[in-house]
Amino acid sequence: MTSFAPTPAPPYYAVIFTSQRNDGDDGYGDMAERMVALAHDQPGFLGVESARGVDGFGITVSYWDSPQAIAQWKAHAEHRIAQETGKRHWYADYRVRVTRVERDYSREATSC
Repeated sequence: MTSFAPTPAPPYYAVIFTSQRNDGDDGYGDMAERMVALAHDQPGFLGVESARGVDGFGITVSYWDSPQAIAQWKAHAEHRIAQETGKRHWYADYRVRVTRVERDYSREATSC
C-alpha cells in the first residue's frame, strides 16, 4: 500500500498491528492481500495503511468507525483462520493495540 487511508473527521478507531515476521512467505502474501480485500467489505471499515521493513518488522493500521465494527472483524471466521495461522507460522512476535483517534491532521489541512 502506498497511500494514506481516507479517514473521516474524528472520532474514529484504529487497530495497530505491529509484527515481526518469521523467514519465508509460506502463503503470507496471498493471505495478507485476502485480508485487506475482505476488510474492505466489512461494515465500519474505513481504510488501512501498512509498511514492512526488509528485516521483517511491520506495522499495519486499520481504521474503523466503532468498537463494534472492530469486534466483528476480529471474530470474522476467515480472519480468525488468518490470526491462528499467523500465530503458528508467520510471526515471531506481534502486538495489537486498539485506540480511539481524537485528532487527525495533515500538512495540507486540519480536522482537529
